Parts: sequence; C-alpha cells; structure tokens
Amino acid sequence: MAPATSAAQHGDNIAHALAGAGGGLLSMTLTYPLITLSTRAQVESKRAQSSTYDAIRRIVHREGVTGLYSGLDSALFGISVTNFVYYYWYEWTRAFFERAAIRSSRASKKLTTIESMIAGAIAGSATVLITNPIWVINTRMTAPLSESSCSNLPTSSTTPDRPARKPSSFATVMRLIRREGPTALFAGVLPALVLVVNPILQYTIFEQLKDVLEKRRRVTSRDAFFLGAIGKLLATSITYPYITVKSRMHVASGETPRDGVIQSLTRVVRQEGWSGLYKGIVPKVTQSVITAAFLFAFKDALYEMSVHARRKVPAKLPRENKN
Repeated sequence: MAPATSAAQHGDNIAHALAGAGGGLLSMTLTYPLITLSTRAQVESKRAQSSTYDAIRRIVHREGVTGLYSGLDSALFGISVTNFVYYYWYEWTRAFFERAAIRSSRASKKLTTIESMIAGAIAGSATVLITNPIWVINTRMTAPLSESSCSNLPTSSTTPDRPARKPSSFATVMRLIRREGPTALFAGVLPALVLVVNPILQYTIFEQLKDVLEKRRRVTSRDAFFLGAIGKLLATSITYPYITVKSRMHVASGETPRDGVIQSLTRVVRQEGWSGLYKGIVPKVTQSVITAAFLFAFKDALYEMSVHARRKVPAKLPRENKN
C-alpha cells in the first residue's frame, strides 16, 4: 500500500509541477514586454531615466517591436524550468508536512504559516541553484544595449534606421563563458537566494487567504487569480531593491570585480539615491502581479484538467485487462 501511495503522491507532485510550468509559459508570454522595460530600467544609469512611454518608444525605434521581446526564448525556458522545479519541491515538502500532521494526530493537516514558509524556502532555494544560469543569460539578452553591459561594444552595426541584430541564447552563453568564465553563470546567486523570501511571502499570503476563503466556499480559478495578484503585489513591493541588485549583478562585466549584495545596495544609494533601488518598479510590479494572477489561474485550471484526466484512466484499465 505504501508504494502505491508514494507513486500516487509522486504523480500528484509531477501534475502540480507541469501545471505550474504551463501556467508560467502562458503568463510570461502575455507580460514579457513589461519585463523588458523593468530590466532595462534596473540596469541603466541614472542618466537614462525616462517615462515608461519614452522607454517603449526608444526601444521600438532602435530595435523594432521585437526589441520588447528580447530574450523571450530563454525566459520561456527559464520560467518553465523554474516553475516545474519550484512546484515539485513545494508539493513534496507540503506532502511531508501533511503526513507528519497525520502521524501526530493533529486536528488539521493543512500547513501552518511556518510550515508553508519552510516549504517555500526549500523549493525556492532548489530553484535558484538550478535555474540561476538561465536568468543570467536572459538578463544579458533582455538588456544588451544598457550602459552597464554594452559600453565597450561596437556600435557600427546599429543605426537609427536598422535595428541591432540580437545574438541567440546559445551565442550569448558561449560568449559569456569565453569572456568571463563559467562562474559568471552564477552571478547574483546570493541576492537570488535572499529573494527566495519573495515566493515565500507570495505563496504564504496566497495559501492563508485561500484557506480563509475555502472555509466559506469552493475556491475558483477567478479567486486564485485575485489572491495570486494580492500575494505577488505585496511580495514584490517588499523585495524590489534586491531584484534591482540581482539584475545589475547579472549584467556586471567580468572585467571589473563584482561587489557583494550590501556593497551593491550601498553604491546604488550613494550614486543614485534611494530611488535608484526602485527604478522600473511600476512595470515590474504590474508585470509581476499580472503574471502571478494568470499563473495561479492557469495552474489551477491545468491541474484540475490533469486530475480529471487521471481519474478517467483507472476506470477503463480493469475492464481492458480482464481479457
């Protein structure tokens, strides 16, 4: 009985992971131009500050509409891997705590706030270590023309009338390794680990609000949409300075020594003021909230579809095996 239960749990973990990956792909595709705007604002110097509308116009004029989707392929790959890993480990840890609650005869097997935060920390840490290289490449592709990453690049290939040609993900990886070494793929991993608190806050808020709502009625995909938006809005607003530092470390040139997290935060405040830590926050928060809302809605819908599909299979197999 135990092996069957274990197999069922593993299958459920995989279903959650696949649903999360699928939801991430759909939501990322819908909101990617906002990621481009936010990332470029984070890594550009104070002199490059402009309104969101001016930033869009400048990107389209210089690179064409496709400039708003720079690095989309690596982002889609990254979000699918990120969500798959995160949801698998989150559900695995969640199941562990639920089994422990049953063994201890606890009144409710639902995760407590502390257990939910621990599950998020474990899942988030595993995700960061596995996917950090993907996001380094994505940031390099999203902000290739920023001052911090392209001050030494030739500009003859870019004219006002002809958009710059963007390197592929593979070409970006090979150039990065050749110029800066394999360790560059793990640039910003420390602030990324600190930012594990972002999904912890997001999913803890989401789970607690969901539990409150479930006591009154069944939670629908529309409910998940709004609860996910609230969780992400609060989490991203709190952790945004670290998001800025992580992006800058991703595009930092290997020719200069990389600062630590505290040094990076201090330098930004000294050179640009406190507002420098919040550059690009409007498109980022907008994108994060919309992405999280669609992600939770899509994930719930995809997971329910997988559950219904799995329920139909066992009902047919016994009749087919009798012969």
